[in-house]
Amino acid sequence: MSSLRLAVGEYLAMRRALGFKLSREETLLPRFADFIDDRGEQHVSTDAALAWATLPAGSAAWWATRLQIVRSFAAHLHSIDPVHEVPPLDLLPRPPHRATPYLYSQEQINALIAAAGTLRTPLRVATMQTLLGLLAVTGMRIGEAVGLDRDDFDTRNGYLSVRGAKFGKSRELALHPTTVTALQRYLRRADRPPPSSSSDSSALLVTAVGTRLSTKDVQRTFTTLRQRAGIEARSASCRPRLHDMRH
Repeated sequence: MSSLRLAVGEYLAMRRALGFKLSREETLLPRFADFIDDRGEQHVSTDAALAWATLPAGSAAWWATRLQIVRSFAAHLHSIDPVHEVPPLDLLPRPPHRATPYLYSQEQINALIAAAGTLRTPLRVATMQTLLGLLAVTGMRIGEAVGLDRDDFDTRNGYLSVRGAKFGKSRELALHPTTVTALQRYLRRADRPPPSSSSDSSALLVTAVGTRLSTKDVQRTFTTLRQRAGIEARSASCRPRLHDMRH
């Protein structure tokens, strides 16, 4: 194994210890190290980083993302050995892409919850209505909400434990008594599938077969609901997203 490959492993281990998840880095950086090895080089150079970042066909945003990943790695290496070059920040700058948050009115939130009432089965209706209400009153991210287990809901003290959130942190969310009541009512539903041996059977919010909700499926359902509720984009950069419920 090359010294650069070893350096990649050490860098990823260090970043993970700081709480970063690094799903892209752990895939791309070993490929970058192999690319450097194939060039017969032992150190990171700006030319090599640019050549690798723009190697695949893709958008300017994807190239900028690849270069940013290498830039962070190169900065780490440069702090150890200045022979490694750090690509300048103005090389392949990332195109502006941040969306403008879509601020929902109470009427729009009510319309989304009402639209969820048109879904096919009573349990799916209850699950989506509970999810939408929970996102609106807690500010959770969608991934955090679908990742909740029943044990994360403390009925006595009225709070939710969100585990493994952004940067691997956890937190507790205090709930209004009406939210506690709504969650208790959802968990007591007669049509809720009983727990099974499935690893997803501990989920707080479940599908019709008792498994954990899929983020992608929830996103698709939300697109249908906002269309039925008549909620339109305000501009090209301000479109109604499920993520914006937390605002």
